Amino acid sequence: MTRNLKRCAWANTDNQLMQQYHDQEWGRPNHDSRHLFELLSLEIMQAGLSWQTVLNKRQAFKQAFHDFDYRQVQGMESELPSLMKNAAIIRNRRKLIATINNAKVINELANSGTTFDRYMWQFVADKPIQHHYQSHEQIPATTDLAKQISKQMKKDGFSFTGPVIIYSFMQAVGMVNDHEVDCFAYQEIAED
Repeated sequence: MTRNLKRCAWANTDNQLMQQYHDQEWGRPNHDSRHLFELLSLEIMQAGLSWQTVLNKRQAFKQAFHDFDYRQVQGMESELPSLMKNAAIIRNRRKLIATINNAKVINELANSGTTFDRYMWQFVADKPIQHHYQSHEQIPATTDLAKQISKQMKKDGFSFTGPVIIYSFMQAVGMVNDHEVDCFAYQEIAED
């Protein structure tokens, strides 16, 4: 049924995880703080690697990081040695430390009355930015807005949140609609 759908070029693959991620998750506005933390963490893990590699390890990450419950992840420093031995995940110490640090920042936001959802979506005035890209070659690696968000996030204590990672995150959580215009998901999201 989903096999004949017109998708973005990057999702034209036989990999079911990639297609499922594209069809059901990528670019669809998400306002769940736990899920946003998960996708930020996975975008950080993806830096320098393929997204397929990260998707293949996603379940292992969910298990290792308490289903990305930031309240639990913030206290995981003592688990760093075992994380570094866990072959099922990406064992990059800087990325693992950044994930734990970012959980702390998100928890501090929550304690001050601001959800991670509210924090992120304020940058786009709670409304996804609709782009109109004909092909994936037109989609930028980052934008001025992503640079602005990255700068603010670093100021607020987030780690490993450069403009390219932040733009990828914005795409993933639907803050921008970067589906190609002839992709079936583009219109579905634009109409929401």
